Amino acid sequence: GPLTVGEIADRLHIRQPQVSKHLKVLNESQIVEVRPEANRRFYKLRPEPLREMDGWLKTFRSIWDDQFNQLEDYLREIQEDKSN
Repeated sequence: GPLTVGEIADRLHIRQPQVSKHLKVLNESQIVEVRPEANRRFYKLRPEPLREMDGWLKTFRSIWDDQFNQLEDYLREIQEDKSN
């Protein structure tokens, strides 16, 4: 659920100014949403941008999988050649 800067800092074991700096960037990128309440601000992740990013990364995952599979085959061949 939504957390304050202090709660986020406590969970991540980093100082509040660092958290605030990162949250500012995340808010400007619309990755988090902010809800002011009295003198505090509550931050919450927005799932939509993360889903979009995941969709974009899926195209690269298949390429990476193919490349790693080819590398694995190549390394296996080298190892078999050394064994013979």
